[in-house]
Amino acid sequence: MPVGLQDALIKALIAGLAGTERIGLAVSGGGDSMAMLHLVHRAGLRPHVATVDHGLRAASADEARMVARVCADLNVPHKTLHWQGWDQRGNLQDAARRARRRLLADWAQGLSAVALAHTRDDVSETFLMRLGRGAGVDGLAAMRPSWHEFGTQFLRPLLGTARDDLRGFLRSIDADWVDDPSNEMDRFDRVRVRKALKLLAPLGIDGARLADVAAHMSQARAALDAAAQALMREHIKGQAGILRINPQMFTAPLDLQRRLLAAVIAWIHPQDYGPRGPALVALRDRLHTGLGGQLAGCHFILHGGDILAFRETKSLQRHDADQVWDDVWRVANPRKGMQIAPLAAEGLRQWSAWRDTGIPRMALLSQPSVWHNETLIGTPLMAPKDTPQVLFRAKQGNCLDDLNLSH
Repeated sequence: MPVGLQDALIKALIAGLAGTERIGLAVSGGGDSMAMLHLVHRAGLRPHVATVDHGLRAASADEARMVARVCADLNVPHKTLHWQGWDQRGNLQDAARRARRRLLADWAQGLSAVALAHTRDDVSETFLMRLGRGAGVDGLAAMRPSWHEFGTQFLRPLLGTARDDLRGFLRSIDADWVDDPSNEMDRFDRVRVRKALKLLAPLGIDGARLADVAAHMSQARAALDAAAQALMREHIKGQAGILRINPQMFTAPLDLQRRLLAAVIAWIHPQDYGPRGPALVALRDRLHTGLGGQLAGCHFILHGGDILAFRETKSLQRHDADQVWDDVWRVANPRKGMQIAPLAAEGLRQWSAWRDTGIPRMALLSQPSVWHNETLIGTPLMAPKDTPQVLFRAKQGNCLDDLNLSH
């Protein structure tokens, strides 16, 4: 190992952890995460470690036990988390990735953040994969170093570090790690991309260069996001779960219009993956020509010279008030027998003053409301004198949350 490499790796790692005190580490047993574990330990930190055993390979349990043994030698707390939820449908790697983060988030209660060991090589491989899918600025931007998901902060403190440097560090301290055999299976896109990068290197298109380009795209995304924020402040107002959009937004550049619509959808109906660019542009074209539309569980109609955006009603269900409703709304101090449900026609029958809101009936039907048995208790759209303020947004989804929208 080159002189000073360990110190440089530790310095980069500490900077990526951003002063986090109670840190959790996701350690699979692979080279990247095992290097992160040893670097954190050598930096004098006291991490908690979790290994997710997806149960998809016979050797995965042995790998989890290997990590547990290393953690015991280092006097580091360790726990193995088990996933048994794949239904044999869809994209296995994507399902496993989302399940891994949810398991880690549940495990990490009481910790400040969970660190994942993605490297500069992951950045370049992701860039090339997304380039092949025709991604735009957002898709080509570098992986996020920090974000919140499932109520937990996730960090990627090694994004500027090369995978080979981490392997060199592990060899220098005679540490063990496991190479996942799936990393050699050509049926996975990432494996094919990894091999393609070796062929592109003589042309100067290597991991470091692509990571630099991804960083430039991140800067471009940040500039576009700032411009979109200004557009949102100027053209969006909110009332409970309904957003009112000024059609003047159509004078902005097309990419900013697309970003605004994506943010509106993510705020009304947060999902793991939002609609792609072509679908957003098609929605924008309908709205621009005076037509309404539906996309990703959200409804858009023209009303009073504005565009109203709100949740579609058809997939909404009633459930007990101690649960988060539609992954967004929560009841404050729920009592026994209380439920949360869409307002629906029955709610409008019990709320005689709904026409005073000036909001069309269609938009009101999907709005959150609190019930006791079959009696409407209230909805955020009622005047404060008519209902206790029992509902609030439990999920903060994107930049619209910073706009002081009334709700």
